[in-house]
Amino acid sequence: MNALLIWFEFGTCAVLIGFAGAKLCRYADVIADKTGLSGSWIGLILLATVTSLPELATGVSALTLANVPNIAVGSILGSCVFNLVILVILDFLVRGEPMYRCASPSHILSAGFGVILIGFVGLNVLLADKATLNIAHIGAYTPAIILFYIVAMRAIFVHERAQIKEFAEQVADRYPEITKNQAYIYYMLSAIAVIAVGIYLPFVGTRLAEVMGWHNTFVGTLFIAATTSFPELAVSIAAFRIGALDMAIANLLGSNLFNIFILAFQDIIFFTGPLLTHTSSLHAFSAMSAVIMSGIVIVGLVYRPQTRLFINVGWISLGLFTLYLLNTYVFYLHGE
Repeated sequence: MNALLIWFEFGTCAVLIGFAGAKLCRYADVIADKTGLSGSWIGLILLATVTSLPELATGVSALTLANVPNIAVGSILGSCVFNLVILVILDFLVRGEPMYRCASPSHILSAGFGVILIGFVGLNVLLADKATLNIAHIGAYTPAIILFYIVAMRAIFVHERAQIKEFAEQVADRYPEITKNQAYIYYMLSAIAVIAVGIYLPFVGTRLAEVMGWHNTFVGTLFIAATTSFPELAVSIAAFRIGALDMAIANLLGSNLFNIFILAFQDIIFFTGPLLTHTSSLHAFSAMSAVIMSGIVIVGLVYRPQTRLFINVGWISLGLFTLYLLNTYVFYLHGE
């Protein structure tokens, strides 16, 4: 009965996030319309930051209250993997041309920075017990991650600026009944709802994982990562339904960048020592899975395949889903 109540609580949170996420996307699209910003930039900044805050809250709680660094790191890297597999769902939903022929090539830049940041973390996970350079209680990788993130945001903004100007010249007011100030207010209210439920959701997931008897690395990398990524799933599907495919893709790729930034913040608040030295080296497998999956996405955005292989998805999506299943299998077998 206890397990059934927790499952009911989990399902209620999922429904609330789905509803609030749909509103969040609508008013983010209104903001893009009123300000002349591109959907990619809105997805990368406004949506990605909001939908990644549950990962931040979960990590802080895991480190300061529960003292389970494996769940903190696992939820971040596992979320990066899960965000990329959400692209498979979007590809399945797109009718007509494959998703990668409809998506803007500008996503290549954010996916490329994702490869750099996630790969850098994976390298440091492998070297954590061998060649760690510390700065006080944090690893030297933390200021490097922060610097890389700032450079990435700056580069993406410069790259998007020309498209933003072009969009601003061509944009038509698609929401005449909503003012810009109303859009900001409704966006903030929707964001608060997504954040509140999204922050509570991982705690429900943790209790459910305990009832089911799952171990920490498996729980953090797969179950908690999936629950903290549910806002990304709900928001991305909502963005797709209003015709903002680029906003949906940018939300997922931007969330991965912000997740790695969160990992740096977690290292700062973990006073026991460099965070990655207190976690399992198995997390490097998640990092490498996310790196390879990001590379597959880049290939899809460059190659822009015209055909689909299975039901309504192409070989890009099949590759992403296969790597996700492999990552799940490895953590189920070897998790600590």
